Amino acid sequence: MQHNVVSHQAWLDARKNLLAAEKAFTRERDRISQQRRDLPWEQVTTEYVFDGPRGPRSLSDLFDGRSQLVVYHFMFAPNWDEGCQSCSFWADNFNPIGVHLNHRDVTMVAISRAPYEKLAAYEGRMGWSFPWFSSNRNTFNYDYFVSYRDQDLAKGRVVYNYADVDFDPDDTDMPGISVFYRDDTGRIFHTYSTYGRGIDMMNTAYNYLDLVPKGRDEDGGGMSQWLRRHDEYDSQPAAQDAARAR
Repeated sequence: MQHNVVSHQAWLDARKNLLAAEKAFTRERDRISQQRRDLPWEQVTTEYVFDGPRGPRSLSDLFDGRSQLVVYHFMFAPNWDEGCQSCSFWADNFNPIGVHLNHRDVTMVAISRAPYEKLAAYEGRMGWSFPWFSSNRNTFNYDYFVSYRDQDLAKGRVVYNYADVDFDPDDTDMPGISVFYRDDTGRIFHTYSTYGRGIDMMNTAYNYLDLVPKGRDEDGGGMSQWLRRHDEYDSQPAAQDAARAR
């Protein structure tokens, strides 16, 4: 890997210039975060019932006594034998942060269309313990535009990330994050949803990779060229690892 090498003073000057841009970005991010919190809400009136480790649960039950709920839309279609590889990458971040979110009046769960038995089996394989529920018996995934029915896919275009987009008919499920609020009367409101690269900032590994010289190293092929489920890296050919190290 070749790169420009300079004196310490030249490096320091360049770093300070970047710092000014980073500070501007931080202030802009704070401003956008406030705009996100200021968005109007829509009331949720559909009576969703999810399947979990303790049987059927309503959307209200998923709050677990708190007023704020974050839902990660985990790609796991009913006919799949294992969860999405990229969603598994995101989910590796979930376990440690739960206790901190809980103490800020936030519950975080994952929801997928696969039957709960499949979710539980995959959860055991991955060593996760965050709350994960199945929407297999309701329309939750369709209503929040992360899953698509056959008649929608047959058109070749669907609504994803707030736009009509061309779509592969095999891509029945997509990732996203949705946020809900429950008031003192029990009413539930949908406050925010984000999709596509909007979920990037919730991936701790990506934030660290953005700091290092090679970055995400995904030019041309995206994460699919390097990403594995965390229990599959040992089976990856060593030659590929060596090639990436050069």
